[in-house]
Amino acid sequence: MGLGTIILVVIAAVVLFQLRNVLGRRTGNERPPFDPYSRPDTPREEAASNGNVVTLPQRRAEDDEGVPARVLYEKVDKVAVPGSPLNAELRKIRDVDTEFDPVEFLDGAKVAYEMVVNAFADGDRRLLKGLLSSEVYADFDKAIAEREAAGQTMNSSFIGIDEAKLVAAELKGREAQLTVRFVSQLISATLGPNSEVVDGDPEAVVEVRDVWIFARDTRSRDPNWKLVGTESDEA
Repeated sequence: MGLGTIILVVIAAVVLFQLRNVLGRRTGNERPPFDPYSRPDTPREEAASNGNVVTLPQRRAEDDEGVPARVLYEKVDKVAVPGSPLNAELRKIRDVDTEFDPVEFLDGAKVAYEMVVNAFADGDRRLLKGLLSSEVYADFDKAIAEREAAGQTMNSSFIGIDEAKLVAAELKGREAQLTVRFVSQLISATLGPNSEVVDGDPEAVVEVRDVWIFARDTRSRDPNWKLVGTESDEA
């Protein structure tokens, strides 16, 4: 499906564990976008001076009463200009999810992006299944299956992410959706059965621009975000 520009590297299990704590989608010739970062499943814990673990109560919406807006939306204002449509939507999400931190979300989204790209290249269905919505996973699985049927493999290296920026947000009922634009540097080539280059270049570093959409039910006890949409950004 022309996904030869996506690269993948094996990600350690510990990274996946960290990602799920931090974070909380269609492919063709497009590259995948993913979803991740929010509060933990259980109340946050803090080590007391005597070495015991103390469970801290979850914050409630009522706790925000009387808090100045500049404090309440401080982290939102760091990623979106106050008064902009993006800022307004992020504030709506913050209102229904008091643990929502867009700064932490972006940090987690970058980890998720690399994990998904690497897992696709490696054909790691198990890892992908935990990070993608069922619809997006079906597209990834189909692309991997077609590659396998043709006897092809991907030879790739993830160089790094130059930019990860929140460009849109929307609260649809109880579901929050965040759109992130990624600009990354990759080396990727699809090799045929005899190691011949079918697509890409095994030595050239290319700039890849993707737009990924992450979603999460703000009332769910599951803190994880999932990738629900992806497309290439040709801008």
